[in-house]
Amino acid sequence: MRRRDFMAVLGGAAAAPSILWPSATRAQDGGEPRRVGVLSSIGESDPEARSMAASFHHALQEAGWIDGRNVRIQHRWAAGSVEQIEAFAKELVGWPSDVIVAHTTPSVIALRKETTTIPIVFAQISDPIGAGFIANLARPGGNITGFSNFEASIGSKWIELLKEIAPGVMRGALLFNPETAPYVERYYQGPFETAARSFGVQPSASPVHSDLEIAGVLAALQGEPPGGLIVMPDTFNIVHRQQIIELAARHRVPAIYPYGFAVRDGGLISYGVDSVDLFRRAAGYVDRILKGAKAAELPMQAPVKFELLINLKTANALILTIPPTLLATADDVIE
Repeated sequence: MRRRDFMAVLGGAAAAPSILWPSATRAQDGGEPRRVGVLSSIGESDPEARSMAASFHHALQEAGWIDGRNVRIQHRWAAGSVEQIEAFAKELVGWPSDVIVAHTTPSVIALRKETTTIPIVFAQISDPIGAGFIANLARPGGNITGFSNFEASIGSKWIELLKEIAPGVMRGALLFNPETAPYVERYYQGPFETAARSFGVQPSASPVHSDLEIAGVLAALQGEPPGGLIVMPDTFNIVHRQQIIELAARHRVPAIYPYGFAVRDGGLISYGVDSVDLFRRAAGYVDRILKGAKAAELPMQAPVKFELLINLKTANALILTIPPTLLATADDVIE
C-alpha cells in the first residue's frame, strides 16, 4: 500500500510564516519587489490550504522568487464565503498585484469583476470556457489562464467506482451548492446522468446551501433503494467536508469525493486531481508572467496527476468489501 507524504508538505507550510502573513520587507537588492496575490476560497486553517500554499511558495523559490526579497506574496483566505471572496478580490486588485492566483471558480468570478488587465492564474477550475473565463484552451485571449481540474466526463468514472465499491447502490445524488458551483448543472450533470443510467443507477441533483440541507440529502439517501453520494468539486463541499463525511457515516451512505484529502479525513473513496500539484504548476505560470509572458498566450492546462484513495476503516464500518483489483490500483489505502 502506498502512502503520500502529506505531513511533510504540511510541516513545510507551518515552518514558513510568510505563507500565512504578508511580508512587508522591501527587496534587498534595492529594487521594488513584484507583487503576487493569492485568493483562496477555503480557510487559512485548513490543512489542505496550507499544503497548497507551501507547494506554491516552494515552486516560486525554485524559480528564484523569494518572498520578502524580490517578491511579496499576499494570501487571502475566504473560508467558503462568497462575500469574503468578493471583498478580498477588491483588496488584491487594489493593492495592486502584478499577478493573482485564483483558487476555484468563485475566486475567478470575483476577480474578473474587478480587473481585465491584471493577469490571473486559476487553479482547480471546472469548465473555464463555459464560464467565459477563456476563449479557448490554446490561446485564452484575455488576462486569465491556468489549470483546470476535471473534464465533464469524470462523472462516469465516479459512478463506476462507487458501484464497484458499493454494488448495491441504486440511487446517486450529486451534492453541490449552486452559489459556489454554478457549473455543475451545465457541465457535469448531463454526462453524469447518462453514465449513471448505464450502470442502473437513478441519478438526481441535490443542490444545498446550508448544513441543514446537507443533512436532509444524506438522510434521504438512507434506506431503500440504497443510495450513494457523489460529492462534487465545489468550494462549499470542501469547507463542509467534515460534516458530509460524518453524516455519510451516520446514515451509512457510500460517498465518493473528488479530492484525496476527504478520504484522509474519513471519507470512503476519492478519485481526482492532486490540488497541491496544481498549485505547484500554477507557480510556474506566475514565474513566466513575472518575467514578461502574457496570460492571453499561455495555454490553459488540464491536470496530469490523478489519485485514487480508499479508506478501509470507513469501508469496514459500512460493511463494504473492497475488490482486490481496486485495492491494487489505489494510490493510497487508509487503514
